[in-house]
Amino acid sequence: MQLGIIGCGNMGGGMVAHLIARGIGVTCFDPNAENSQKMANLGANLAESGADLADCCDVILLSLPKAAVVDAVMREMLEHIKAGTIVLDTSTSEPGTSQAMSALGAEYGFAFLDGPVSGGPVAARAGTMTMLLGGDLDAIARLRPILDVLTAKTVTVGGSGAGHAAKIANNLLCAANLVLVAEAVRMGQAAGVRPEDLLEGINAGSGRSGVSEVNFPKWVLNEAFDSGFTMGLMRKDVKLALDLANRSGVKLDGFEPIADIWLNRSTNVPDADDFNAIVNHTQSED
Repeated sequence: MQLGIIGCGNMGGGMVAHLIARGIGVTCFDPNAENSQKMANLGANLAESGADLADCCDVILLSLPKAAVVDAVMREMLEHIKAGTIVLDTSTSEPGTSQAMSALGAEYGFAFLDGPVSGGPVAARAGTMTMLLGGDLDAIARLRPILDVLTAKTVTVGGSGAGHAAKIANNLLCAANLVLVAEAVRMGQAAGVRPEDLLEGINAGSGRSGVSEVNFPKWVLNEAFDSGFTMGLMRKDVKLALDLANRSGVKLDGFEPIADIWLNRSTNVPDADDFNAIVNHTQSED
């Protein structure tokens, strides 16, 4: 397989670094010159454009900021994607975009899979990401050797768009849990319980979550706030959840007040801050 990656920021760049460390050649394209130079320094080949990359690769991974960029990049490459190519979108995109790209793939002879990832840049560099896959099962099977290098776990959740729908649902819960665990910690402190002791108790019981077990010990209690995922990105994902629910006719009575905290009531926490810094809002008085 001739492997290409478009988008070489924190996540895409981490995947490139891991693949090269495993002896797998990669061709990269990123419009950001600094990112491209980092990839060249790792030993990656550089393409001059997405179309140039598509001309020489039969597996293309996308690691892009949002659905509109995925759409634009795919349409730029469309006439250059070879028949039989597999395009794997690891971005947190929208189900409708994946379905539209999959339909184009059926027309042009390539497979488009959605495979959004969890774990952050550290997991991307270590090959320990979790990936939620949607799309053609035969294409997923063909891609298995690459998936096994990049991930510690994959879950196939359905057809085209299902991976992105599942990732949006996952990030909805993560956003909610960050707010709720922070409030639980604040309540415990007011009752005289140390945060570390409170979390140990929660994590031994039914209230535990990835946020209480991982985020708080790793990035919040020590005030590191360096997960590599920003407030701006999580705010984007919160909006994606609201939009998906609206299009699906689903009322999010429990989540909507939490979404309001992320989008409207935490202006003291800039988009550039680590997303775990939402606790700096929820642990203060409104």
